[in-house]
Amino acid sequence: MREARNVLGGELELCCSDPITGFYRDGFCYTGGQDFGVHVICAQVTAEFLEFTKAQGNDLSTPVPAFGFPGLKPGDRWCLCASRWQEAMDAGVAPPVVLEATHARALEVVSLKELKQYAVQG
Repeated sequence: MREARNVLGGELELCCSDPITGFYRDGFCYTGGQDFGVHVICAQVTAEFLEFTKAQGNDLSTPVPAFGFPGLKPGDRWCLCASRWQEAMDAGVAPPVVLEATHARALEVVSLKELKQYAVQG
């Protein structure tokens, strides 16, 4: 089991197991040397974000059965690239963030203050 901290300093919590997310497809926003996109922000995707990321060339809403990817719908949780989340924030369409499931490496790209502004409530 990997050990990792979340942006609040606690143990990294599960982001989502249905659909199964994470660079390692284990439900957690773990990262490592091969994760060039740094998929560390656990977000609850919105329709606006899905439209935005599709326009940027990363279609997360269309199923890709060959890779076991069901396609995301609003409300699903997914480990996003920190830089894409930052782009979405700058564009005014950043999805809510689950702080307890967001890897501390996200803080290399965005501030805790910014993440807290988009924190999932409850």
